[in-house]
Amino acid sequence: MFNDIGPLELVTIVVLAVLVFGPEKLPKMIQDVTRTIRKIREFSESAKADIREELGPEFKDFEFEDLNPKTFIRKQLDNDELGLKEIRNGFDLKKEMAEVTDAVHGRESESTSSSSPAGSTGGTVDMTKKREKLAPQERPPFDADAT
Repeated sequence: MFNDIGPLELVTIVVLAVLVFGPEKLPKMIQDVTRTIRKIREFSESAKADIREELGPEFKDFEFEDLNPKTFIRKQLDNDELGLKEIRNGFDLKKEMAEVTDAVHGRESESTSSSSPAGSTGGTVDMTKKREKLAPQERPPFDADAT
């Protein structure tokens, strides 16, 4: 519940509690707070049990934590029915970004120069803008970025 509170912050809270409530009332306040937290937890658990009972046996494995979008997405991505792990492992973002950077700067990347035979692009797209010779009556291609 309080995973992000450090020791200095905890000491500060205790000192403030002693100053605000006083040493004689502090144990009673702690008991009241713990009793209230316990009642809230019991109420929450009974509400969850009632909802599970109303949903029926087909939702017996339903977890309320799955309603959190992050948890739901993480659970679905960990489920490997779609083969997403294979796709995720086959995608090397650093290599792809290096190839795009090399293409933008007009350099030939190390992976394409060492792995591709002479004259073959090996399935990569050449992103450098090279001017091609046009026939005398041919119009230049339309470039949407230039207009």
